[in-house]
Amino acid sequence: MSGFVGTASTPDVRPVRAFLELQHLALAGTFGAFAASNLATRAEPASDDAARVEARAILARLGEAGWFEAIRRQDWRACCLARESLGASSPLADAVFALQALGTLPILLAGDARLRDAFAEPALAGRAMSAFAMTEPGAGSDAAAIATTARRDGDTYVLNGGKTFISNAGIADFYTVFASTDAAARGKGISCFVVPADSPGLRFVKAQVLSSPHPLGEIAFEECRVPATNRLGEEGRGFGLGLKTLDRLRATVGAAACGMAARALDEALRHAKERRQFGKPLADFQLVQEKLARMATELTAARLLVYRAAWTADQGAERVTLEAAMAKSYATEAAQRIIDDAVQILGGAGVLASHPVDRLYRSIRALRIYEGTTEIQQLVIAGALLHEETP
Repeated sequence: MSGFVGTASTPDVRPVRAFLELQHLALAGTFGAFAASNLATRAEPASDDAARVEARAILARLGEAGWFEAIRRQDWRACCLARESLGASSPLADAVFALQALGTLPILLAGDARLRDAFAEPALAGRAMSAFAMTEPGAGSDAAAIATTARRDGDTYVLNGGKTFISNAGIADFYTVFASTDAAARGKGISCFVVPADSPGLRFVKAQVLSSPHPLGEIAFEECRVPATNRLGEEGRGFGLGLKTLDRLRATVGAAACGMAARALDEALRHAKERRQFGKPLADFQLVQEKLARMATELTAARLLVYRAAWTADQGAERVTLEAAMAKSYATEAAQRIIDDAVQILGGAGVLASHPVDRLYRSIRALRIYEGTTEIQQLVIAGALLHEETP
């Protein structure tokens, strides 16, 4: 296809080549070929229950193929390339990759060898499923308002509270949980724990149903005892660990959005060339051409922001908050527009549940919310500008 799109599953590295190393160029092809032959052909689950089963199957397949090595190495450009391929081929597979990163990165960043070997390594091999448990009914964008408590009792902590909108709830093997150890200190009193799914007092409450099949739900902690040795880092430092995790992974959300947008543009281009109306291809109509031009331009701009943020993180920058906020907010919003335009170009075919563009339309919406809404990212960007920090 064009230099803007690549193939249905392989990111076109030419527009962002300046941000990539030779190994990334090779990875783009490897990821794309695997995604096209192993993931793009898999049927979308018909229900959330089916999505839970499928997510497990995808986890094992990605683990066997070594996809999670990019997370282990903390190679953020490789993670972006992976999520672009997955977003284009299978939004559910992209979610599986994202949750393995979210659940394991706090463990890797904390540097505890015992917890790394017991939890992160099996997860990165595809043998264990992780979950990231931060969001609560009263703590979404305001994550410092976490109400789940962790009370020290000898050599254990006792957790009480609940988490909502937790991906992999009910099917994860362990949860990376954020809980308050000092409510008065808010963000400075939040600690992070690795909680095995079979811990007494940890309960799967219910599934939550999204417009696109996805393993989402609520969990509760009722006098749930966790060994003190399962705390990540120092007590009260968990919030910073969580923010650093989100900081590093936010650009990859933008990459997933770019993958979805690229697939939508690919489908729209194909349809515009093949579909004839009023005696000529849709591609001959100027209004369709305008949409295609805008879609391609926005996609390229989004990818440049995404790979700039990932490149900055890979150079060892302590914080990439500003770059990641720009990448995530612009890429997800642009992808929403691109996919919507693709639906319009495809017409009736674009709203058939069996069409890839309809699946993308249902999947993209959540990316504008999770890991920090667009509005929060814009506040971050404005805050940086007002403090005279420049990208």
